[in-house]
Amino acid sequence: MTNSDPEIIHLLVDETNAGVRLDRLLADSLVQLSRARFQSLIAAGEVSVNAKVIDKARFKPAKGDEITVRIPPPAPAEPEAVKIPINVVYEDDDVLVLDKPAGLVVHPAAGHQNDTLVNALLFHCADSLSGIGGVLRPGIVHRLDKDTSGLMVVAKNDEAHKSLSNQFAAHGRDGILERAYMALVWGITSRSSGTIDTLIGRHRHNRQKMAVLNEGGRHAITHFTLKDQFFDAKNKPLASLVECRLETGRTHQIRVHMAHIGHPLLGDKVYGSGFAASARRLDEATAQILEKLDRQALHAWKLGFEHPQTGEKLIFTSDLPAEISMLVKQLKRP
Repeated sequence: MTNSDPEIIHLLVDETNAGVRLDRLLADSLVQLSRARFQSLIAAGEVSVNAKVIDKARFKPAKGDEITVRIPPPAPAEPEAVKIPINVVYEDDDVLVLDKPAGLVVHPAAGHQNDTLVNALLFHCADSLSGIGGVLRPGIVHRLDKDTSGLMVVAKNDEAHKSLSNQFAAHGRDGILERAYMALVWGITSRSSGTIDTLIGRHRHNRQKMAVLNEGGRHAITHFTLKDQFFDAKNKPLASLVECRLETGRTHQIRVHMAHIGHPLLGDKVYGSGFAASARRLDEATAQILEKLDRQALHAWKLGFEHPQTGEKLIFTSDLPAEISMLVKQLKRP
């Protein structure tokens, strides 16, 4: 086995560990790795039971089951430059603005080492990226969720990084930074505009989710404006197109806030799972488009900031991507 080959481990379940959660069973039996590491391997599809991939850590193998664990080789200390196409909207010696497609992870993490925006930027920019964010996040000042599309700005040197970081820290309250998103949400908001002001933190029972909390979270403010509304075949409220502007930048903020007021995003499998009844009201053609979208209908359509070198106010806009635009057009049909 070379350093680039994965390590393969086989384990036979006996009466002493049958019926134990898969992650705990592995951590107790194979002490060279932590339980958290095994949870990551399970989620990444690197663990199988009787030759069938198991991606749920809570799965409980039975006596006689054969578990196979594939441990990938250690990732390089620094991300590699990879030729991944990116849609550059603007670029100079200080900043780069790009239109990120849905499905692209911003920086390396478990399961995504060489297929991220950082890998693409390292190839595109060579050595001209700010190092303030560390080796795993060169030039990254802010981020978008993997399945959110739209505009991002990247710092190409440390001076630009400091300036942009200060602008993002103010979140537009000083009138400099401007960020706006378009979102398709279930239902029609009772007001044409409004502000959602809450605390947001980790969900008490599901640490992979964020939630509105009564205490212990971080302050989060989202302003929304109704842009369009859509009705079903019986002329009952079905969905809305809303613009969301952030006054803070919390993880999953728009998705959590819109779900909190009863209007989760279309296609959001994490925060909109309780709206299956609304999805069943879609006609067949619209339902197929939504299924093909396979992500939350959220797009960062506008980004404005002050150029870190010249002080000029730069404003960029991005049309809705084809898959969301198609969904909007289908919803507008009588």
